[in-house]
Amino acid sequence: MSQPQKTSGWSVSMEPLTVGLTVLGAFARLIPHPPNFVPVGGMSLFAGSRMRGWRAYLVPLLLMAVTDPILSAIYGYPTFHGTSAFVYGSLLVTVWIGQRLLREPTPGRIALAASLSSGQFFLVTNLGVWLVGGLYPHTAAGLVACFVAAIPFFGRTLASDFLYSGLLFGLYAWTSRIAPGDWRWAGNPSRDRKRAVQQPQPAKQAS
Repeated sequence: MSQPQKTSGWSVSMEPLTVGLTVLGAFARLIPHPPNFVPVGGMSLFAGSRMRGWRAYLVPLLLMAVTDPILSAIYGYPTFHGTSAFVYGSLLVTVWIGQRLLREPTPGRIALAASLSSGQFFLVTNLGVWLVGGLYPHTAAGLVACFVAAIPFFGRTLASDFLYSGLLFGLYAWTSRIAPGDWRWAGNPSRDRKRAVQQPQPAKQAS
């Protein structure tokens, strides 16, 4: 008799658990926090890892568009500003990193993806500040000054990406073990194909 093939416990889908944790990560932005210590990076990595195709990019963008006006109303700063395009673009890069590195997430891969996410966010958004922020001259010295001034914030970005990535992937792994199967795997045709492969075949009778 052939043995069932082992398959990974991770699945890429728009299952309720994935969407729920992504929404949770987005609305965690509303919790009071130090500057740059936000769940956006972790949320985007998680969405890229767990969601399919264009939905991995659309859902985080929509959640940002929903939560930005709320934060604006709470703290009184403009909903959108000159560097918003750079922030949103950086978010999409983070989703792409999640898609490429975290289809089969491990602690090491999550740490690498979080580091890359923080690094590119630092580069992209501070380049935006230098280009359109009006705070620094458009010279090499001004660019260097912009990045140097942002260094203290990089540590918070890195720490938050590690923390929220670990929380979201950890909650996914834990919850997927205890959640009802029909709820956990809703709308996941790849699961059905995998289960078909896993079904043991009856032993052939010798002729």
